[in-house]
Amino acid sequence: MNLHVEMVRHRETLIVRLSGELDHHTADNVRMRMDEEIARGNCRNLVLSLKELQFMDSSGIGVILGRYKLIKQKGGKMVVCDVNPPVYRLLEMSGLFKIMSIFENEDLALTELEVAL
Repeated sequence: MNLHVEMVRHRETLIVRLSGELDHHTADNVRMRMDEEIARGNCRNLVLSLKELQFMDSSGIGVILGRYKLIKQKGGKMVVCDVNPPVYRLLEMSGLFKIMSIFENEDLALTELEVAL
């Protein structure tokens, strides 16, 4: 299965919607595309929407952590939303939720980020 990446800007926030599988086959491409989009413009915050993500392995964790560090260096915040149960379990086991907030949907995530500004 492939991975589809959709990126949308909302003010200073980049929303990245992933669908498919984020694994060692797709991680480098996602990493490059996200880095390019973050560097391209006025992107302070990042919302990672995983509603349609069916599978993720440790390579996906690496992509998320790397983008978290990048956004943090810019003084911004990164959050995750719309996580399905199998992916949620992996993120929870990795300890990601200790450093990053999770929200039920994009609207709640955006509201939180706008309040934080």
